[in-house]
Amino acid sequence: MGKGRIEAFSDGVIAIIITIMVLELRVPHGDDFPALLPLIPVLLSYVLSFLYVGIFWNNHHHMLHATRRISGAVLWANLHLLFWLSLIPFVTGWMGENHFAAAPTALYGVVLLMAALAYTILQTAIVTAEGNDSVLRAAVGHDVKGKLSVAGYLLAIAMAFVSHWISGALYVAVAMMWLIPDRRIERTLEDHR
Repeated sequence: MGKGRIEAFSDGVIAIIITIMVLELRVPHGDDFPALLPLIPVLLSYVLSFLYVGIFWNNHHHMLHATRRISGAVLWANLHLLFWLSLIPFVTGWMGENHFAAAPTALYGVVLLMAALAYTILQTAIVTAEGNDSVLRAAVGHDVKGKLSVAGYLLAIAMAFVSHWISGALYVAVAMMWLIPDRRIERTLEDHR
């Protein structure tokens, strides 16, 4: 089974997710810059979420670029990832509208954690479909970055009930770790050519 349809479908869903997030931004009531001040938490949550969706899209693209075979399990694992990504607009809005209160900030982390786990499940499904000679398996190795991300999300979820600043800083730190697409995949692809 070719990978063109899964790439096109995923790109479409991710584009819709970003569109939904931007449509949730409300125009302020007022015609001066101070009218924007109440929107700062909403804008900050939007920027962070836009960054996360972009990171998932970018790394998803790289992962599928290294993929040669799509199985039924890969299709379902991809849908599982898209499900969790589709919840990002909801938790983004809730967190921003409530000025990073504990419960919305924790739930934001739960959605990011589940998306990260779903990404790992998709990665595993691809490696399983391709067997031991999988380019992706060689590229990912022990996936230290993925494990650090899960730990960061778990800590951020717990810290949401202590300090939303620390929790937010942890979300930003994990995002920064993934901002550059996974070069392991690019290097491994070059080695296999």
